[in-house]
Amino acid sequence: MTRKLVAAAAVLTTALTGPALAQDRGGVLNFARYDGSTLIDPIYADRNPDIWMVGSLFDTLLRSSQDGNSVVPGLAESYAVSDDGTTVTLTLREGIKFSDGTPLTGEDVVFSLNRARDADLSPWAGLLGTLDTVANNGNEITLTLSAPDPTILSMLATFTTGVVSKARFEAADGATDQEKSAAIFAAKSTGVGTGPFYLCGFEQGTSMDFCANEHYWRAGADGKPLPYLDGVHFEIIPDDATRILKLQAGEMDAAEFIPFSRVAELEADPKIDMNLFPSTRIIYSPINTRPTRADGSPNPLADARVRQALNYATNKKALIGLVLQGAGKPMTSPLMAAATQLATETDPLYGYDMDKAKALIAEAGLAAGTEITFTTLAGSADDSTIFAALQQMWAPLGIQLKVEQVDNATRGAKNRSGEFDIHTYGWVNDVNDPSQVTGWLGYFPTAKAVGTGWENEKFNSLFEASATEMDADSRAGQYAEMQSIYAEAAPLLFMYETPFAVALSETVSGYVQTPLGNNLFEEASISR
Repeated sequence: MTRKLVAAAAVLTTALTGPALAQDRGGVLNFARYDGSTLIDPIYADRNPDIWMVGSLFDTLLRSSQDGNSVVPGLAESYAVSDDGTTVTLTLREGIKFSDGTPLTGEDVVFSLNRARDADLSPWAGLLGTLDTVANNGNEITLTLSAPDPTILSMLATFTTGVVSKARFEAADGATDQEKSAAIFAAKSTGVGTGPFYLCGFEQGTSMDFCANEHYWRAGADGKPLPYLDGVHFEIIPDDATRILKLQAGEMDAAEFIPFSRVAELEADPKIDMNLFPSTRIIYSPINTRPTRADGSPNPLADARVRQALNYATNKKALIGLVLQGAGKPMTSPLMAAATQLATETDPLYGYDMDKAKALIAEAGLAAGTEITFTTLAGSADDSTIFAALQQMWAPLGIQLKVEQVDNATRGAKNRSGEFDIHTYGWVNDVNDPSQVTGWLGYFPTAKAVGTGWENEKFNSLFEASATEMDADSRAGQYAEMQSIYAEAAPLLFMYETPFAVALSETVSGYVQTPLGNNLFEEASISR
């Protein structure tokens, strides 16, 4: 038994350079998932169970670097950005093939990126919002941008830019792009992607199978083409206890989303390798900052001093102990996980200080007995634990915390309408750049600062300027200032970061879940 709390750099180093020991080849890894994929198409994948599988079937022009803070060549062996930041030139590697053995061409890249930036097709088109044209001259790809874009290289390493075969896609049954995509997914055959695997089996809601791409271009530690495995078999097992039982019985080789309450137990099992992979998953609670509540009554949370007091009165370490059984850490940046590029670390960020919290409440003139409603997900044990803890923690401030339990759709609707005081929420980055999470949590035009109604002209201006700032140091300074402004305003209850808990059989090595959640199987191996 081992428990792996792996540093982010080490995770990505393993993912890109391979495990240190000699590898077993062959075999099928049996993987227990909490939820199934519905459509693994780079541009249509919009749920984590779909997004996190895209990289196994489709390659991108660029890849994440070993430390996760930059990009390295992928399908493109080299790349360059013009001095004015409006042109990106990439050169494809020679000899890359799709999983059916047909060659990758520049036309496939142009076709794929044009799909990815089409707002009528993809919900992720905005990630390539500055992309004006894509062209190729043989293996040379040229991207022209409408404005300098410091995120463009990160976006070219993002799942939605995965390259598909133009010929296979156009030949697929269906009159529309969506119909062709669905037909390809249903066909379960080689040829559409250049990733380490191809989809070779699928039963909706039950199982899925990946088979090794014998034409994959990357080599393993033994000098032979990856992947090491013959394939991966996925079984969809929503029940936590059942996933764990099947792993312990040897029916499964891996199980994801292990409840933190079971981590210690699995650590003690000599046949289990318990991994806590670093993630960009943060758990926080948006606070309604509007002057009045939805019913027209004055909103006590409109005062930043009250929001600051709630943060100081929240013992984050105690919450982590109660909810995560200690398997997490307090947020150190107010806007993003520590593993995100350009995250600043304020440790502690609103460390527990009841005296300071009481002083702020007195300064704000908050009346004793003030009622605040905390909206949680019905049926969520974690949310129930958080509410019970906060109710006790905030009582010394004279706050009467009431609970409102709703389903996920209702919570989302309340967030958008502003009909809440405070509610539970969470986030995992989809791209390896801070612009996505910062735009969501703090930039008012995106989503009213994650529904809080908080708006700061300086913050908005800095975010807009950062979108075209090509100087890395200047952009880092802009993000540092945004994080400082956001921390002081405290439109959130800043809680904690959680790792990805994955339990593996002792026979498995080389599997990685990245901070973005992506499942990497190409360097996994199994010894039977």
